Amino acid sequence: MTEEHDEEGYTGPATLLVHDTSLAVEVELRGYFQPIDGYYRWYGRVKANPELSTLLGGKKTPAQLTTPQGEAGGELSDPDPWDRYRIMGTSRPPFTTDLTTL
Repeated sequence: MTEEHDEEGYTGPATLLVHDTSLAVEVELRGYFQPIDGYYRWYGRVKANPELSTLLGGKKTPAQLTTPQGEAGGELSDPDPWDRYRIMGTSRPPFTTDLTTL
């Protein structure tokens, strides 16, 4: 049996702070509350950005992501073949949710 999550999200401009460097980026984010462990999990991709690629060189790194709806700490990892870095975090996401318990 497959259980579907009610996903929320944000697509649009954001600011990414990595190694004291602030970058204007475009993101596509999604997230859902996981009732089993009580955490909100959010994740997505950062649109290809040459400055980010040079800064990270394909390595995992912590980052702070800010959107017009909020900000959150997360981790950048594994760029895909189109050089879009994955970003993920746990707890309060950098976008508005319907949940008031975060």
